[in-house]
Amino acid sequence: MARPPSSNRRSTAERLLDAAAEAFAVHGPHATRLADIAATVGIRRPSLLYHFPTKESLYAAVVDRAFRQLGDALGQAMTREDDFRARFDRIIGTFIDFIDEHAELARILLRELLGADGPGRTIVAQRVAPILDIVVRFIQRDGRKVIREGLAIRQAVLQITSSVVLRAASGDLSPLLWGDEDATFSLAHTLFFAEAPAVQDCERAPSSTTTTPPTGPSAKPTDPPTDPPVDPAIDLIDLE
Repeated sequence: MARPPSSNRRSTAERLLDAAAEAFAVHGPHATRLADIAATVGIRRPSLLYHFPTKESLYAAVVDRAFRQLGDALGQAMTREDDFRARFDRIIGTFIDFIDEHAELARILLRELLGADGPGRTIVAQRVAPILDIVVRFIQRDGRKVIREGLAIRQAVLQITSSVVLRAASGDLSPLLWGDEDATFSLAHTLFFAEAPAVQDCERAPSSTTTTPPTGPSAKPTDPPTDPPVDPAIDLIDLE
């Protein structure tokens, strides 16, 4: 029997990767059955094996494709001709959108990070670390004039991305744990930039107002001056 045209083979392979990503995220690579993935696409198991000879090769292809797509999307966000803050926000927005649209990737990523011998662990290491390196170098190079001095950039990036991944992977529990509003941008700005966001400046304005203490016989002893409040973002950085 003649093989179908190559364009059809690519289409079937992409559909298999989509179905496999969802199955692996829900059941894990060990409990997932290739026959079920094939049935989701409307083919039989032998036809699936024509495209991916083993479950391991299918799983590897799922993880590899996801991180290639993420790397391409982040690369485009970094190379736009805007100022650093605009590109910084675009990177965060791109990552949030990608993870929200590929919630199965968030669950797969968590499985691989928590498991000691997952079949896709090597690919996660090969794909995640280089993407992280590129983002860190971008921030170090283009954001050196505005980034908070002494910031542990790599750890700060991981703190932001980990929260996004955990929220996407938590599914229905997300509103209970993170609330209804997404504070990722606010958290990122607090961690990375020396200048506090305008809303925080407004909230802190009353505490910075000074009054003249009373003088004369009616004056009461005043409490000794206290240290200024500690910026919680700096505490996070020190702990890292």
